[in-house]
Amino acid sequence: MLSHRPLRPFTSLLAGLARLPSQCEVCRAWPSQPVCDPCVARFAPPTARCGGCALPVPEGVARCGDCVLHPPPLDACLAACTYAWPWPDAIARFKFRGDAGWATPLATLLRSAPWVEPALEQCDIVLPMPLAPERLRERGFNQSLELARRMAPAKTDARLLLRTRETPAQSGLARAERLRNLRGAFAVEPLRADKVRGKRIVLVDDVMTSGASLFAAAETLRLAGAEHITAVVLARTDPPR
Repeated sequence: MLSHRPLRPFTSLLAGLARLPSQCEVCRAWPSQPVCDPCVARFAPPTARCGGCALPVPEGVARCGDCVLHPPPLDACLAACTYAWPWPDAIARFKFRGDAGWATPLATLLRSAPWVEPALEQCDIVLPMPLAPERLRERGFNQSLELARRMAPAKTDARLLLRTRETPAQSGLARAERLRNLRGAFAVEPLRADKVRGKRIVLVDDVMTSGASLFAAAETLRLAGAEHITAVVLARTDPPR
């Protein structure tokens, strides 16, 4: 007779599989986490980044020229690594192929990035970037939520910031056009808007490309009365050449 026990929740699978020993996917050290500490040090070194958009900047520079001319709606933007090998494959395996073993090490990498832990400790709420309902049904989980829960479980709120609709592909659009494309794509839960007013908020995302989605979400939170907003992203793409 077939068992009718419910399947273990995705988050339980993540927690269990993360404890299994494995080889480092980069250097093949054994036993190891999916990426060992020496490889993290090599491929995710601390990097001087713009405080507004997390693009690399020369040492001693606080903001890139674009953020000086067009200040983003973020008080701070922090990134753990550049979106370059081996991170794109690791993120894709976690995000698109449901490889649960990556959730905890990626969250640890993100929390260990400079200034991320203080941002998490000082904030009132941690909000994952939400997925549109169609995308959430398709994928089965929100990768940003899984990262947020591992970094700050007591502060993470999965239902306060909503994505109301999916948007067309943004590639090839200028930043202003991307922001227009995303206008109205995010909302604060109407019955809980008071939870945002006057609060310090950390927004969590896995990959930041142009920043348009994070900026649009931050604008929504600003309109709802957020006092301070820090974006915390796992990987930041290189600037266009």
